[in-house]
Amino acid sequence: MDFNEFIKTLSETNATLDYFVNFDKVKNNVRKIELKLNQLNYLIGKNNLKRAIFDLYEENPKVFEILDILIAVRKGNQKKILNEFGKYEYMGNYFKSPEKIYYYIKNTGLEKVFKDRNVKNLIDYVFGIEVGLDTNARKNRTGKNMSKIITKIFENNNIPFRKEVNSSEYKEIKSLGFDKKVFDFVVETLKKKYLIEVNFYNSGGSKLNEVARSYTEIAQKINQYQGFEFVWITDGKGWLDAKNKIQEAFNKIEKIYNLHTLNNFIELIKMELS
Repeated sequence: MDFNEFIKTLSETNATLDYFVNFDKVKNNVRKIELKLNQLNYLIGKNNLKRAIFDLYEENPKVFEILDILIAVRKGNQKKILNEFGKYEYMGNYFKSPEKIYYYIKNTGLEKVFKDRNVKNLIDYVFGIEVGLDTNARKNRTGKNMSKIITKIFENNNIPFRKEVNSSEYKEIKSLGFDKKVFDFVVETLKKKYLIEVNFYNSGGSKLNEVARSYTEIAQKINQYQGFEFVWITDGKGWLDAKNKIQEAFNKIEKIYNLHTLNNFIELIKMELS
């Protein structure tokens, strides 16, 4: 296989419509704090917001533990900020008394939001916040999306495979030592067991150099055993920023494919299965 073809055919994206937001995760996050959000709805539209905070705190002080999510912050208890005296303080300290809660709500801008009724229901409001925060998880979904794509390609071509297979299954491969690995896919034919890793990189960075080096080492450890071969399916324009490193790997790993060139591997598997 030609390296120039590999580079020229790198995909711009592997995003599908379900890549952008994980709504199941969003709904679950909202459900966990729904009761507290309903109680905090009491504050919306109150002219004397400070009095309302004191009343609600007397009724249920724990309801204010989720104030961090109202400004799109997770784990606010552990997040340090500069207080009014220019000293570091944990955000969670502002949730421990009605006086400090009012200070927090006033200085974050939530006071005006509540008084002006810019928000009608905090459950809907936090649902929107969770959608926004979930976009930060897209980088993790890039790899999962690649796995879904490869799964579909194998299924459409009637390629038998297993997913997330632990290297400990193969006692013959002693070279990995204590470095046990879970392979994304394993395809077994009459000739070989192909141990497969898949990933996708939209952007470059130093991580790609380490990835290329690591997979080159793994391939060398596996390919020395008869009946086993390492396969790397990787794609994304991020490799253009690490072209030299992926070329080094390409010269040492016999089977590297992107989504465009993967058909070469599919045809090989079909021949070995027949």
